[in-house]
Amino acid sequence: MASEPTKVIAGIDTHADTHHVAVINEHGKPLADQEFLAVGSGYRKIIDFITSYGTVIAVGVEGTGSYGAELARTLRGEGLTVLEVNRPNRAARRLKGKSDPLDAYQAAKSVLEGRTKAIPKAKDGPVECLRILRSGRASAIKARCSPAGEAAKRLKP
Repeated sequence: MASEPTKVIAGIDTHADTHHVAVINEHGKPLADQEFLAVGSGYRKIIDFITSYGTVIAVGVEGTGSYGAELARTLRGEGLTVLEVNRPNRAARRLKGKSDPLDAYQAAKSVLEGRTKAIPKAKDGPVECLRILRSGRASAIKARCSPAGEAAKRLKP
């Protein structure tokens, strides 16, 4: 009888320079954790690391709107289910201290326990295009209406 592949959940604690990844099985048993660089080659290594432990059910990522935005896009591009994870449980952090591995495991466990169901914004498509246009327009209006903009208008012939 062939054994079924292990189902795993990953949790990622994101930072500006590095991301800490933890992998647990479908029963919550910690399998491994490791730190990776927050660059394109690091994202590829993260995907290889996560998928090496079995079939990925979901990946919980902290900071999908900031440090983890590009990572979340890359994971989704690989067909993985990405969920946005809120900051770790403060009580657990007080008891065990602050550490990146602990935060990554907490992210994975919050996905396993169903405490997080938020799908991160894709930051592409028509909504993002409109946001960029509105941002450019607001910047142009501000430049035109600012005192420096007024001085520039007076200097024009």
